[in-house]
Parts: sequence; C-alpha cells; structure tokens
Amino acid sequence: MGEERGNPVRGRFNAAVLRVLDGYAHRVLGGHKAPLFAGLPDRVVEIGPGTGANLRYYRPGTRLVAVEPNPYMHAPLRAAARRRGITVELLPSGAERIDLPDASVDVVVSTLVLCTVPDPAAVIGEVARILRPGGRLVLLEHVRATTAGYTLLQRLTAGPWRWLFEGCELCRDTEDTLRGAGFATVRVERYHARTVLFPINPQIAGEAVR
Repeated sequence: MGEERGNPVRGRFNAAVLRVLDGYAHRVLGGHKAPLFAGLPDRVVEIGPGTGANLRYYRPGTRLVAVEPNPYMHAPLRAAARRRGITVELLPSGAERIDLPDASVDVVVSTLVLCTVPDPAAVIGEVARILRPGGRLVLLEHVRATTAGYTLLQRLTAGPWRWLFEGCELCRDTEDTLRGAGFATVRVERYHARTVLFPINPQIAGEAVR
C-alpha cells in the first residue's frame, strides 16, 4: 500500500503505519514472500515499496529502483536500505508513468500496491512496457473474496478503508486484470492470509511473465 494519493495527513499516517506493522507483516506474509523473492537479479524495480517492508527479502548489494510517490516514505526507505546494504534509486512518481526505457528491466516487484493505484490496468501495462521479453512481474496482492459472505464484508468496510488508506480498494479482481494484460504466462496462488486486517486476507501471490 505504497501509492500516495496526495493527502499529506494520510500520507504521513500511512508511512507511520507501515513502519509500525513492518515486523508483523513479515511474520504473517513472509512465508509467501520469501519464495517469490528467491533468486531475484541484482537490479530490481519495485513499485510502491513504501518504507521498505520487502528489503529484508533482497540480497545485500541489490540495486533497487524504487517507484514511490509518497514523500513521507522516502526517508525511512533510504534508512532501511542502508541498514541492509541495498542501493536505492528513488523515482518519486506514480506507477502509471515510470521513467525507464522500454524493455529495460528483468523483474518488477509489486506487493499490496495494485489495490491502491487509481488505474491498475494502466499500471500493469506500464510494467509490461518496461519489462524485457521473458521479464517477470512478481506480485503479492489482496483481492476480492470468492465467497458471497466475505465479499459482502469487504463491501461494507470498503468506504472507510478507502479513505483511511489513500484509495485502497478491497474488491479488485487483480488476477483477472493480469490475465487480460497480454502476458505470456500468469501463475498465481490464491490463499487466505491470517492477519488482523481481515478485509485484506483474501490474497494472491505469484508472477506474470512478459
């Protein structure tokens, strides 16, 4: 949830929330993230890295291109990167327009970001643009539930959730958006996370290959 929507109060709030929840997120999602991040190349683009929740999964020496528009995330992200021996190049823009050439990247990472961007199809299209043929979008995202009862719960909490977390949508079908984006292969696992933030427990993790 690293895409900033322009409200300075909520921007600061979300930066603080991500720092506080860093260890908890690792405990409940690390088992899904670690296999996704295994064997990543030395240079990685991450959209919406926030305060650096994923840095622990990168190898020391990784060169990270961080596409992060929320300015309140930048200082803690840089500090976390220094602690872990990771070089960060910050691109302070939204993921709809990434300042990188066509077909120039091997891996793009997105975790809990496509829920928040205004136009996920546009972001996925931009990711596809910068990926080389055979390049991968590695992702973990919360999605719309598959059961009627849980979907109703998500809809009932969607309004305040969207306001508090800068546009985060609870009911997006991200897998369907991925499969319609023209990737050669989409491989995702659907699972139910065990977090206290129950509206985001329906999740997918996997990769889309250009």
